[in-house]
Amino acid sequence: MKIGIMGGSFDPIHMGHLIIGENARDSLNLDKVIFIPTGTNPFKRDGATSSSNHRVNMVKLAIELNPYFTMSTIEVERQGISYTIDTLKILKDRYKEDQLYFIIGTDIIFQIEKWKDFQDLFKLCKFALFNRPGKEISEIENRLKELSSKYNISFVRLNSPLIDISSTDIRNRLRNKQTIKYLVPKEVEEYILKHNLYMEEV
Repeated sequence: MKIGIMGGSFDPIHMGHLIIGENARDSLNLDKVIFIPTGTNPFKRDGATSSSNHRVNMVKLAIELNPYFTMSTIEVERQGISYTIDTLKILKDRYKEDQLYFIIGTDIIFQIEKWKDFQDLFKLCKFALFNRPGKEISEIENRLKELSSKYNISFVRLNSPLIDISSTDIRNRLRNKQTIKYLVPKEVEEYILKHNLYMEEV
């Protein structure tokens, strides 16, 4: 099988995440895409603004109508800091005969050298790269050449639409009592409103 891996805080999950997941599935002919809500992110020590339970529930609601989408809670169940290398080792052990694709945005390539054992990640999976706003194409291409030259690593490029939706913006809109309609699935919007998530200032 060919399996896509999408990690993220999903705080909340939004339409951009789903579009990227579906685009990767279609482009790479994936058999499934696993969404993995993060545990404690080493680069976001203040953590998510909603509980892991709420984030897991929202992901469930968002992906339930896509038969190719599934979810794993291995990171939120893990104690302590959650490192990508540990997650991928578990997944590779679970899917020994399968090809894993770790789906990341172009913003990540500018910080990937800070990741724990980052060169070993490329032995466990292929990295599939989707476009994120914020960097010029020339900057991205130069960075990819630099990484290839220094570490002999490569990325699979996805011909993905540029999705300028962020969870941060959605949280801010909710605090400002603005609509989030069409930014998140209807079921997720209803869940957020039912549980009064993100309504208070932080």
